[in-house]
Amino acid sequence: MGEISTRPFTVNGRLYQPPARPVIVICLDGSADEYLDAAIARGRMPNLQRITVSGHRGLARGAMPSFTNVNNSSIVTGVPPSVHGIGGNYFYDEVRGREVMMNSAQFLRCETIFPAAARAGRKVAVVTAKEKLRDIFASGLIEQGGIAFSAEKANEAEQKTHGVAGIEKLVGHSTPPIYSGEASLYVLRAGVALLQNGMADFLYLSTTDYLQHKYAPTSPEVVEFYAAVDVEIGRLRELGAIAGITADHGMNAKQKPDGSPNVIYLESGLVKKFGKGFRVILPITDPYVVHHGALGSFAVVHLPRRQPVEPVRDWLMDLAGVTEVYDRNTAARKLELPADRLGELAVLSGRDVVLGRTPEYHDLKALAGRLRSHGGRYEEMVPFMLSDALKPAYAARAGGDPRNFDIFDFAVNGTIGI
Repeated sequence: MGEISTRPFTVNGRLYQPPARPVIVICLDGSADEYLDAAIARGRMPNLQRITVSGHRGLARGAMPSFTNVNNSSIVTGVPPSVHGIGGNYFYDEVRGREVMMNSAQFLRCETIFPAAARAGRKVAVVTAKEKLRDIFASGLIEQGGIAFSAEKANEAEQKTHGVAGIEKLVGHSTPPIYSGEASLYVLRAGVALLQNGMADFLYLSTTDYLQHKYAPTSPEVVEFYAAVDVEIGRLRELGAIAGITADHGMNAKQKPDGSPNVIYLESGLVKKFGKGFRVILPITDPYVVHHGALGSFAVVHLPRRQPVEPVRDWLMDLAGVTEVYDRNTAARKLELPADRLGELAVLSGRDVVLGRTPEYHDLKALAGRLRSHGGRYEEMVPFMLSDALKPAYAARAGGDPRNFDIFDFAVNGTIGI
């Protein structure tokens, strides 16, 4: 491994003083705490169970809305969306008059932790399951000698653009299909390989939630997946790494008693009630429609010109299944979101309800099985684990209201270590 830099660095107002040990942060996409409980109760996660004793296992509050791009961006910057600027996977650009996917570093409004860590002498690597996140993670990193690639396109990684080549040989597995549990396991195995070969000592590993969208926590298929995750966590720990483990969001069933999707089609209802001109944006929208069919528990509403906000807000709030409705400024303040990337209203729904545009907009045939999704308050609380015991000040913070985007602070600064 060689000497590991302990030079401090500051990013977005936070001071990081890294230990002389490898540091690895893992984002287990879609991992509501119930998934870990189910696997541990069946004796399938002994390494995580040991971490619960030797370190810390608790819960943290994620960024809202509880979507992938929002929370991964928060984790890798250490700040909420109001600072880093990415408030969804998707938004309506009012200046250009078009709907835009926010899967590029061009939408970031601050630096990630990674270039600063690399400048301080750490060997930095970020591995994501989904290619859509790589550009955000790689922002400014490759120029500093770091590594960034996705499991989805591992076979396309090149030294010049990804900081590494020959990934399949390094990991010992071929590039996996993105719609599989193997895509997530590939991320973790890549982290092990990078650490074993002395190529990285400061890593971020971000998985995909395909299985969580498909299976409930007690399903045998997903219990086996978490058992395989546990094996890789054990390998990382054997290599001496301090591990911080969290999630970007939880996951819940969003269906009626008969198993059909429990959807409120906001745009259809608004047009019927108030007339044409409404635009509903679903920030869960991304290229992976098999996961969720672009149906989540958070939506943004853009109103027609001269349409008063209050009657629309009140009508939405009276809908069964809608739990919160905020105007732009209130949403920006209470949910810590960038106001200029919101509509006039933000809408959140209940635990078992998703928000859609119109029945014609969504291809529900793309959903593999029953609908499980996220985006609202009920997927906001996520696991928050550290492999090593916490310093007293950090133990007190962990017992209060930690955020999932505090995980690098805790892993780098907060553990007692050995």
